[in-house]
Amino acid sequence: MSPIVWKLVGPGAAVAAGAVANRLTKRIWVTVTKTQPPANPEDPDVAWKEAVAWALASGAIIGLSRLLVERQAAVLYRKATGEQPPGLEGGRQAATS
Repeated sequence: MSPIVWKLVGPGAAVAAGAVANRLTKRIWVTVTKTQPPANPEDPDVAWKEAVAWALASGAIIGLSRLLVERQAAVLYRKATGEQPPGLEGGRQAATS
């Protein structure tokens, strides 16, 4: 597997995860609030409380989903090639005393 494959797989997985997480976030919002999420939280007619809650919920769920999928894609790449994907080498920082 070449670095070019990783350049396609990594972002592709992140986009797919974002789309799934967006749908999941909307379902969770409707289940918890019994209302539809704001279509445009930037609209001044949307209450601040609702806009901020939506931003926090969607950001957290989408961010976490992307992280999980990108990490799993990196694990699969490493299993297939025996090395870290390009750009992920040296991901651990040495502890400083």
